[in-house]
Amino acid sequence: MKRVLIILILFFISLSASAQLFTREKIKNIENFDKQRLSWGFYLGLNSYDYQFTYEQDQPDILVETSTGFSVGLVSNLRLNDHLDLRFEPGLFITTRNLQYDPVYFEGLEPNSSDLMREVKSTYVHFPLLLKVSTKRFNNFKPFIIGGVSAALNLSSNEENPDDNAAGQFRTKKNVLFYELGFGIDFYNQYFKFTPSIRGVFALNDELVRDEDPNSPWTGNVTTMKTRGVFLNFTFQ
Repeated sequence: MKRVLIILILFFISLSASAQLFTREKIKNIENFDKQRLSWGFYLGLNSYDYQFTYEQDQPDILVETSTGFSVGLVSNLRLNDHLDLRFEPGLFITTRNLQYDPVYFEGLEPNSSDLMREVKSTYVHFPLLLKVSTKRFNNFKPFIIGGVSAALNLSSNEENPDDNAAGQFRTKKNVLFYELGFGIDFYNQYFKFTPSIRGVFALNDELVRDEDPNSPWTGNVTTMKTRGVFLNFTFQ
């Protein structure tokens, strides 16, 4: 996930550098777009989710193998003033994570390869409420930062499943709360506004459902397991 974050940051730095080309006054596209009290749009994007673990005892970390997921959602924007907007961006976020356990967790047992790995599929219905803080518009560009809180419903959760890891079922909670921080640039085209943005999301609550056995090698040493992720969104308004 760190490599993805570095690549995305470099991407936006290059966009900011190219934006310096607008130092001379140019014809403004859709000049009155941001004067609307309400505006609407949609976004498509990529996501990379991870887990952050804390542990009861000092043992090898549970390794998280991440993958690139897909995101799609809607945007409703309420203009508060020239520099502040309140946004509601419900969306669907699909991702998969693989957890790899060190054999030390299975001391006294003989684990096979399937015991050492758990696949965690997640389909989040995401409900973020965000405050967007923008700079002054420069010709057809406007940088901004954005942040807020969100709730997510994990449709792939098996929280109610009576089977646990002893039967091969790694369980996660259905409801997750997040805080979010990010930045982006509004590009004003002739007919619409295009906005690439990058955002980090960080869970506030523990997402792990413990096994029945308090000494379970999969969950017994875990104090908290919290989702964190990076979103790259492309918004059209």
